[in-house]
Amino acid sequence: MRDTNSFIDGLIGGIDRSLRTLTGSSTATRTSPSADLQEPDLSEQERKHVAGLMRVNHAGEICAQALYEGQALAAKTASAKESLLHAASEEQDHLSWCRQRLDQLDARPSVFDPLFYGASFALGVGAGLLGDRVSLGFVEATEDQVVKHLEEHLADLPEQDDKTRAILEEMRADESRHGAEALAQGGRVFPQPVKNAMRIVSKAMTSTTYRI
Repeated sequence: MRDTNSFIDGLIGGIDRSLRTLTGSSTATRTSPSADLQEPDLSEQERKHVAGLMRVNHAGEICAQALYEGQALAAKTASAKESLLHAASEEQDHLSWCRQRLDQLDARPSVFDPLFYGASFALGVGAGLLGDRVSLGFVEATEDQVVKHLEEHLADLPEQDDKTRAILEEMRADESRHGAEALAQGGRVFPQPVKNAMRIVSKAMTSTTYRI
């Protein structure tokens, strides 16, 4: 009965976090790295470009929340679940920062966010059912892709946009650490061809969310 109650409590908590994620009502526990920086002088074209990049990053954080929730729900051990939910809490900061930056740029999130959340949650559950080593390895493989993705965005930002740059740099540091922690917890290193395939799928998603 205790295990059943624990599962139900976890499920209810996950549903609550899911609703807050999709409605944009989740709050950050850390102040945005850009909070004390002035809004840069961007042309309309630059503003739309930065907004597109941040829409992509916001959608990525929606996916991250769903992946971690799905993996935590299917985790085999308490330590793996705790590790996944801890990472998810920091990713929630990223989600809030990205949403704040979109608002500042007078831009909206992707209309596909609910679809991305559902697909990512199912993928997270599937990874979790394969065992904690695979699930944690999937975290590292995903974070590896995210770090590369953020580095591309940092290189593509307008030079004067220190406000967005501060957010992405902090996110990159956190993502890199999450990947390293997942391996330290016993995650299996995914082969490079698998990571390459994940990158192709990621590119398809980013090209869509950049505009819509």
